[in-house]
Amino acid sequence: MVIQSFTPLFAMLSSLVAVFPITLLKQSENRREMWTFIAAIIKFALVISMVPIILGGQTIELTLVSLIPNVPLKLRVDGFGMVFALVASSLWIVTSIYSIGYMRKSKEHAQSRFFACFALALFATLGVAFSANLLTMYIFYEILSLSTYPLVAHHQDKEAKIGGRKYLTYLLGTSIGLALPAMLIIYNITGTLDFGPNGIMAGHELGKLLPVLVLMFMYGFGKAGLMPLHAWLPGAMVAPTPVSSLLHAVAVVKVGVFCVIRVITGIFGANYLTLHGMVPLICYVAGFTVITASLMALYQDNLKRRLAFSTIGQLAYIIMGVGLCSYLGIVGGVAHIAMHAFGKITLFFCAGAIYVATGKKYISQMVGIGKRMPITMAAFFIGSLSVIGFPPTGGLVSKLYMLRGALQADMIPIVVIYLVSSFLNACYFLPIVYKAFFCTDSESQYEDKINEAPLACIIPPVITACVTIALFIYPNLVINLVESAMGVL
Repeated sequence: MVIQSFTPLFAMLSSLVAVFPITLLKQSENRREMWTFIAAIIKFALVISMVPIILGGQTIELTLVSLIPNVPLKLRVDGFGMVFALVASSLWIVTSIYSIGYMRKSKEHAQSRFFACFALALFATLGVAFSANLLTMYIFYEILSLSTYPLVAHHQDKEAKIGGRKYLTYLLGTSIGLALPAMLIIYNITGTLDFGPNGIMAGHELGKLLPVLVLMFMYGFGKAGLMPLHAWLPGAMVAPTPVSSLLHAVAVVKVGVFCVIRVITGIFGANYLTLHGMVPLICYVAGFTVITASLMALYQDNLKRRLAFSTIGQLAYIIMGVGLCSYLGIVGGVAHIAMHAFGKITLFFCAGAIYVATGKKYISQMVGIGKRMPITMAAFFIGSLSVIGFPPTGGLVSKLYMLRGALQADMIPIVVIYLVSSFLNACYFLPIVYKAFFCTDSESQYEDKINEAPLACIIPPVITACVTIALFIYPNLVINLVESAMGVL
């Protein structure tokens, strides 16, 4: 059953409207940040209000304007979009708390621009989550790229400008050069770009054009970070840590994989891709990124760069899970959007807290830091467990679904890739925690005296670490939302 409602539009606009008071109140920090929280809370409340409807097996739709024949600017809320919207809107609240502590303590410049661009980015993120067709999703995808450029280049030094140029070059270059032409081809073949329950390609035989289109979409949505078009993500780590935390661990990169998920399930359709032998192509392309990114993470001494390469690998996990085109694989892949988001944002929060408190950003400079920052490093440990897929964290739940999905699809090599990658995840995270807490006094680079970052930088990673544990104990909300969408696939 379809319900017509303005709620998804209001949820999107709540952060767009907030851009104006945030910008105008730049002389008053408290009032400016008050508007950030007002918008974030309203957005989250509106998203939450739609959850019972979606869990009831219904969808919400709203047509905004007709753009081209059979392709209106249209919103639709289903289980997939709701998972993504819940993650992004809830973490915006937590990140706003963290941003205040980080930006003020670091005495960052242009803070009003920072918070305004953040709000605009969350408007675009929910636009992607609630898109009913490929064109609507593409428009909001591009808005997100442009609105986050000032955040990447925030410091305005040489490194930031290089990182920002690389960011736009990769993301706009791939979307305009690959995703847009692929969309035009699909529209020419089918006459529509709507996301269908079983895709829209049934009855259309594409021959050798099919694998080309699949790859054009996979690499065209460059925010997904598939190798070799991944270099923008480590380069974007020049941004302030709150940007890396929410946008490059959650919103921006998850938009990339979410777009790929929509193409796999709503444009081509899982059954269509399976029948035409596309599952190995998708899975092995993603699998190459999973293993390569994990190996590259091992050799990064800069903590944020290690987290960046870890993120690249985990994004490919999601694409590989959904690309299996099996029921369990798709459930696990979409669920991993939420599970990975809370674990990875915890790690980025901790990296920022360490920098604020000590000025250190290299792993080799963090031996014994657990003696000085035990709360931060305990949260880091929990976030690491979630990314690795160890109990008691939500990462285990989604990874088990993806493993079972690989078995369901009879793709044993993908099972091996998942297991090897999880081992590599442990290899590049657990030594950091071990050396932080269990080094000898002679090895420790820090005194045995607690001196944590400001409270606003400590509370958010503690909250997100607790949520990763809660997602292990109570994963049903995420799983049920995904399965509500799967019921119509």
